[in-house]
Amino acid sequence: QVQLVESGGGLVQPGDSLRVSCTASIRILSINVMGWYRQAPGKQRELVATIPSRGTTTYAASVKGRFTISRDNAKNTVYLQMNSLKPEDTAVYYCNAKMSTAYGATNDYWGQGTQVTVSS
Repeated sequence: QVQLVESGGGLVQPGDSLRVSCTASIRILSINVMGWYRQAPGKQRELVATIPSRGTTTYAASVKGRFTISRDNAKNTVYLQMNSLKPEDTAVYYCNAKMSTAYGATNDYWGQGTQVTVSS
């Protein structure tokens, strides 16, 4: 079982920056892929960015060039740095961890979410 705790959300103005964090209860090096998703009111949850234990990061087209996902293995924490925020970035941001099992399946773990609101 993996617990994920997000923090750092808040209310910002368009063009501002914000960083959200996700701290895992286990060593994140043992997690295959960590990522950030978001869900706006009335919309489906969507992928924002992922960072594997090995390999390259990926981003949704809507955030590429503005958001950066990174990790601090010593702190078991993954960050999402969000720059040039737009009102359409308003959503609850969820941290996700994907771990493979010995049987070839993948387990998904989710944090409780942190609200990011971009409004003037």
